[in-house]
Amino acid sequence: MGPRLADIARHAGVSEATVSRVLNSKPGVGAATRTAVLTALDVLGYERPARLRQRSAGLVGMVVPELDNPVFPMFAQAAEGALAQHGYTPVLCTQTPGGIAEDEYVELLLERNVSGIIFVSGLHADTTADHDRYRRLITRRLPIVLVNGFADRVSAPFISADDREAGRLAVDHLAALGHTRIGFASGPDRFVPVRRKLDGFHGAMARHGLPSEDLVELSLFGVEGGHAAATRLLDRGVTAMVCGSDLMALGAIRAARQRGLSVPRDFSVVGYDDSHLIAFTDPPLTTVRQPIQAMALAAARTLCDEIAGHSVSHAEYLFDPELVVRGSTGAVPVQSAGPGPVRTV
Repeated sequence: MGPRLADIARHAGVSEATVSRVLNSKPGVGAATRTAVLTALDVLGYERPARLRQRSAGLVGMVVPELDNPVFPMFAQAAEGALAQHGYTPVLCTQTPGGIAEDEYVELLLERNVSGIIFVSGLHADTTADHDRYRRLITRRLPIVLVNGFADRVSAPFISADDREAGRLAVDHLAALGHTRIGFASGPDRFVPVRRKLDGFHGAMARHGLPSEDLVELSLFGVEGGHAAATRLLDRGVTAMVCGSDLMALGAIRAARQRGLSVPRDFSVVGYDDSHLIAFTDPPLTTVRQPIQAMALAAARTLCDEIAGHSVSHAEYLFDPELVVRGSTGAVPVQSAGPGPVRTV
């Protein structure tokens, strides 16, 4: 089936006549409008006419840690669209336990003469990892962009969400609801984003005059990690919990329900990421939204600028997260304040 002009026009915000002019390579259409129409064509799944297909400017590697967490496919899809607009074809490299490691992917990408690489939540986020691997790429003059992590001795562009602010937003929300026993759960603290969220959590708790040192559980990312962390925190009498990912938050909700607790009547949970479908969980998850689209666009544009030989900043650029309040948080249960196991009111 050929493209429907009305659908493309609606998506691009232009008239059907303008869409027709672009598809037939007619003059009189601005570059920005033409790009909007072609992007709408791509997004809606229509194949571009042969005369409008852009010849690839080269391959770009995109290394992500996994695809189980929906936030990483979201980033890859957004970055892919931005790279395609610049004529680059992305090569997605996904790491899995026991599978190909980051360094092996890099070697494969170098063999294919990629023009640059975007690393998402890679070893640059691990404070215990050897970051010379990135310095060697820079020495080879290969453009790279590092997302969600920071290594101060690597002279490259860094793009991250403001994780300290994410921790603060979650605590401020729960404290405003009356919670005084607020737990924190995330992945291992060797990772830069975890440390920063933890800093934000401790800082916000201190600002509200609340204890926090014994209310931290660092586990594994994912549903099972969140479940295990919540189980231990519930034993310490928490009435609310800040989680390092949406998947961990879902695990925390499961742990609470296994104890006969209702969310949010007896126990409140805040996640992090706001990946697709999180608004449709039971209950809909209150979370801190990571600005994935903006970050992916910035990473793609920065890499393309590097490839083109333009000067780019090697400072870290932080994007502001946003609290999204839904149904998994509520006022503190009146009879469950103070230390000790939480009991259903």
